[in-house]
Amino acid sequence: MKINKLYYLIICVFIAFSCQDEQKKVEVPPADEVKNMDKISNSSLIHNPVTADEVIRPEDAAKIQFEETSFDFGDLVDGDIAEHVFTFKNVGASPLIISHAKAGCGCTVPQWPRSPILPGESNEIKVVYNSKGKKGVQNKTVTVTANTVPNETTIEIKANVLEN
Repeated sequence: MKINKLYYLIICVFIAFSCQDEQKKVEVPPADEVKNMDKISNSSLIHNPVTADEVIRPEDAAKIQFEETSFDFGDLVDGDIAEHVFTFKNVGASPLIISHAKAGCGCTVPQWPRSPILPGESNEIKVVYNSKGKKGVQNKTVTVTANTVPNETTIEIKANVLEN
């Protein structure tokens, strides 16, 4: 019986270590070794899979500017589905590419543009919130990942969910 438990333990440990993802490590030189900080690699700075490997100056990167980064739905009744559109503009010098928008939980679903947004153009991210099973004051975030500096921007929705 003890041998079976030992084999089981060994198998569990083996599975746990073999299932870990290998993360790509990016080597960053020490600050005293960096001679030319006016140009840096877009992909090594941003760690974003949709960016190019070309050398880009941070001031030439895409920049996302939201009209608002927070919206309060006010009072909702348990089970209400509410949505809000966050409007943004690319105020940078390069096309803006949003690679992902991720909500903190399954009750919040973002929808974002998949095509590049040219400098000076505006677009929208729609956030749909399902209040079912949520009661009281709710604060939900959506993290927008793009080829910007920094590469993540957070927007949020708030609501006070009342019992039905």
